[in-house]
Amino acid sequence: MALLRIALSVLLAGLALVLTATPALAHTELKTSNPADGSSLDAAPETVTLTFGEAVTLPSNPISVTGPDGSAWTVGTPTISGASVSAPVQPTGPAGQYFVHYTVIADDGDAVKGTVTFNLTSAASPATAEAATAEAAAPVATAAAPETAVAAPATAGNGSDSGSSNWVWVAVIVVVLGLVGAGFVITRRRRGVGSGTR
Repeated sequence: MALLRIALSVLLAGLALVLTATPALAHTELKTSNPADGSSLDAAPETVTLTFGEAVTLPSNPISVTGPDGSAWTVGTPTISGASVSAPVQPTGPAGQYFVHYTVIADDGDAVKGTVTFNLTSAASPATAEAATAEAAAPVATAAAPETAVAAPATAGNGSDSGSSNWVWVAVIVVVLGLVGAGFVITRRRRGVGSGTR
């Protein structure tokens, strides 16, 4: 009887030890991802987001993306919001299967690693190439502006010449009228002097 009690006590103690140790041994798991694992996309994502079962910390280079040709995407600085980890990416590569490799640190200090796969139905073009194209096109539009600015003074000059010629004609008419009026006054005075002498 005493032996049975000892056996039951050891069994219960072992069971309690297993139950309390299980949560400590369990690591956090990836719950969801964007892109979703196994998904097929028409366009490459600009951001990769991984959501875990609990908050995690990040080692250096926690996320990487590689394509079917072995090329790697440029991954920006990741940020943490609760249990979610997000990182901007610059996609480049052909259509095909892509792999998101991740490494995070769980609360117990152990590294949690995994891979998410997704497919692109069309080739991914980097955003940097689009920005470079936009920058290259910008000087052309800037260069066209001075032509319009140079054309403006020509119109102003024509208006100025027309105004000057109008003023010249007005001055000539005033001078002619003044001479006619002066001649008229002189003629009348001479007639008045002539009539007075008679």
